[in-house]
Amino acid sequence: MLIGLSWALILAGGFFTIVGAIGLVRMPDVYTRMHAASVTDTLGAGLLLLGFMLQAGPSLVLLKLVFLFVLFFFVSPVATHAVANAALHYGIKPQLAEDRRGRLDADTREPAAIEEELRIEAAQ
Repeated sequence: MLIGLSWALILAGGFFTIVGAIGLVRMPDVYTRMHAASVTDTLGAGLLLLGFMLQAGPSLVLLKLVFLFVLFFFVSPVATHAVANAALHYGIKPQLAEDRRGRLDADTREPAAIEEELRIEAAQ
């Protein structure tokens, strides 16, 4: 029974880690990518470590896994916050809802600068 629960936690942790990796690729800007990666990575790693703790049993390995669990739950969100602050400090602006219109610049195939288009639409 305990082995089955530990494997369920390990599989759930792997699932959340894979979902975080997909979110890292699919999200539009650096802030949403960091959010998707940090939340699912923290949850995925936590579930993986809990599954490993159940398999380790009472031993020194369990104590090390508990230390890693606590360390990871404090370090991962703080590191994500620090990277987000650094990105904001260096001028990377968050993408707002009105910025996402799915338009691409014909030359660069990058999202088009739509500030002028928004001004034209507002004037009409």
